Amino acid sequence: MVILAIETATIVSSVAVAEEGKLLAEVTAAAKLTHSETLQPHIKQAMEMARVKREDIGAIAVSLGPGSFTGLRIGLAAAKGLAYAWGVPIVGVPTLEAMAENFPVPGAVVVPLIDAQKGNAYMACYSRDEEGLKEVQPIEIIPLDEVVKRCGAMEKPVIICGDMTKKLADKELPKNVRTAPFTHMLPRSATVAALGLERLAKGEQDNVMNLEPFYIRRSEAEVLWEKRHPEADL
Repeated sequence: MVILAIETATIVSSVAVAEEGKLLAEVTAAAKLTHSETLQPHIKQAMEMARVKREDIGAIAVSLGPGSFTGLRIGLAAAKGLAYAWGVPIVGVPTLEAMAENFPVPGAVVVPLIDAQKGNAYMACYSRDEEGLKEVQPIEIIPLDEVVKRCGAMEKPVIICGDMTKKLADKELPKNVRTAPFTHMLPRSATVAALGLERLAKGEQDNVMNLEPFYIRRSEAEVLWEKRHPEADL
């Protein structure tokens, strides 16, 4: 099966076309352009590079977050629109899990971090054994300084990745903590495609009508609206 995968949870706009065990094409850019400007051209470019047509696509995979509220909405809207129009299954993939999947390092803890604003990070912890990647700490929002403390308290080597890592550049990290190289720092649609294919192989898929992003927290616009309209809670 050929799958089209979309990743827009961070500044990265990434689209991949893949099949089981093979990446056919991937277009990834971290340019300071909005996803509304780049996503559709990237979809077209990835499909042209892979030499596939819409009728060749058997499923759509999409990164669900957490991450940028706007980016996630744009990515999911595009994925749902394509899945509905083309009549193919859609599968959502947690963004932090996809990031951790890029590190096949048994014995280490992988800690993906995505900016949650105001000095906080979306954080989760993963480790790998003979059965594959396992979540050892669920996703939560915590201050960046607390992230460093928790990682330093772990008994295993820790690999940190994600867009919040750049804010650790001037901090002294514990001896067991390393940051990922820039080549593995941010999310990639190729990994979203691989995890999407795994879900499909297990017979799993999502409902195109009600699949939603994994926000965790409310947007600043929602918080501000509630402050200005306290009567709405009555």
